[in-house]
Order: sequence, then structure tokens, then C-alpha cells
Amino acid sequence: MNKRIYLLLLMLALGLEPLGAMHIMEGFIPLQWCIIWYLIALPFVVFSYRFVARQIKASPRMKSSFALAAAYTFILSALKMPSVAGSSSHLTGTTLGTLTIGPMAMPLVGAIVLLFQALLLAHGGISTLGANIFSLSIAGPFVAYALYRLLTSARLPKSLVIFIATFCGSMATYIVTSFQLAVVYPDAVTGVMGAAWKFLGIFAITQVPLSIIEGILTVIVLRLLEKSQAKTATSVEASSTQSSTKSSLRPQFIWLSILAVVCLALPILAGLFDIGSRHRRPSRRNDWATDSGLQSNSIP
Repeated sequence: MNKRIYLLLLMLALGLEPLGAMHIMEGFIPLQWCIIWYLIALPFVVFSYRFVARQIKASPRMKSSFALAAAYTFILSALKMPSVAGSSSHLTGTTLGTLTIGPMAMPLVGAIVLLFQALLLAHGGISTLGANIFSLSIAGPFVAYALYRLLTSARLPKSLVIFIATFCGSMATYIVTSFQLAVVYPDAVTGVMGAAWKFLGIFAITQVPLSIIEGILTVIVLRLLEKSQAKTATSVEASSTQSSTKSSLRPQFIWLSILAVVCLALPILAGLFDIGSRHRRPSRRNDWATDSGLQSNSIP
């Protein structure tokens, strides 16, 4: 029990950060695109609800797994670093639920998490909820699950498979987000692809190290859960066995503590280096002044 409380406190520490950034912020994409992404995401959420309902009916213990996946996603995705204007880089936390309860459960998890973040934390938005659901809880989890199955069949080490699946799933989320923004704000010369490459280049500054951290963190958490399940499945162990288990878990808690400190330091470093502030879109007032040929020095 003490180990679970300690793990929960470490996870909560990852979410202790000023709430100033967004997924795709409210009102940043036009209404027609908001409707399109809602229509795309809604069937996934409906099928996800039916899937979760069947799983819980078959095994009531799945309620705790679903709650754990939702809490893990909520906490990790609350860790935000400013990136492209109108969006942010952060951990996703969706691979844990993908590998424990399945990718079909994640659209419902993402819908709940994103709704609460939009209403309580001003993180994301209601109008952009469909776009954020698709990128965070549909594209990322399905990419991660496909890679996990593929690499597992290749008989690679399990920890390596989890790390690669988590890293690629996190990056898939931001590749989709980049194209979502590029379609709405294409480059004047190179079009949608040119804008997408610019968004991807800016996202990579923060998202690549965050995805590496999330991969390591997911491996550690899944190993802790496996050890916890193995311990509860067996009968009462001898005192010597319990002491050896505690000593074997101690290095993992140390590494988890180090990762928590690193995650807490990332937003501070982002504020010091002001990542993403050079890529703000010019205001309409400046555009009007440029198009009209008005200069500030021409005013008497």
C-alpha cells in the first residue's frame, strides 16, 4: 500500500505546473473544421463506450483499470510546454491504457480527460474537443498498439517494445496535430505540406525529449504494475521474499523520482528559453497596415 501511495504522489508531482498552455486552444480552428473533427471522432467515442461497457460487464475489476488509465492520462497530459502558437507539447499518457485495457478504450478515456481539462484547467477547448480527441486518444493509441503487436511478434525485449511503442505513439499524436494546424493555416508559398513541416520542426524541439521521457516512464510504471499484480496473485510470502522484493523495487522508485524531477524542470527551462514565442502569427492590425502601405514613420 505504501508503494502505491508513493507512486501516486510521484505521478501527481508531474502535474504540478502552471496551467497556461493548451492542446489546440479554444477558437483557434474555424467552425467548419471543428464540426468535421467532431464527426470523425464521435463514432470512435461511441464504439469505445460500448467496448468499455462490455469489458466492465464481463469483469467488474476492469473499472479500476479504466480509472487508472484515465487518471494517468489526465495527470501526464497536464504537463505542458509552450510550442506552436495555439498548441503545446506535453506527455500524452495514453500508451499505458492502450496496453492494459486496449486501444478501443482510449477514445472514451480521451473524451473524458479532455472534457475535464477544457472545463477545469482551460487546457484545450470545447470547440476543438473533436480534433484533440482524434490526435490524443485515437491516432496515438492505435499507432502505439500496432507497433506493440508488430514488435512483440518479432520477439524483441518487452521493455524495448513498450518504449518504442510509447515513443512512436506520442510522436504520432503531434504529427496529426501538426497536420490539423497545417490544413487550417497553410503556408502562402508551400501550402499545407510546407506548413506541416514547419509545425513538425517546431514541435520536435520539445516533443522528442518528452516522448523519450514518456517511454521510460511507461516502461517503469508497467513493470511496477506487473510486479504488483504478481504479488497479489500469489499467497502470503515469507518475510525474506518480501524484503528481497522491496530491495528490487527500490532502484525503480529512485529512477521514477529522478524522472519526476526532470519533468518538473522542463517547464521552467521552457520559460527561461521562451520556446515557441518566435513563431506567433502577426496580428490582423499589422497585416492591414502592411497591405495599406501605412508605416509608423509616415505619420506626422
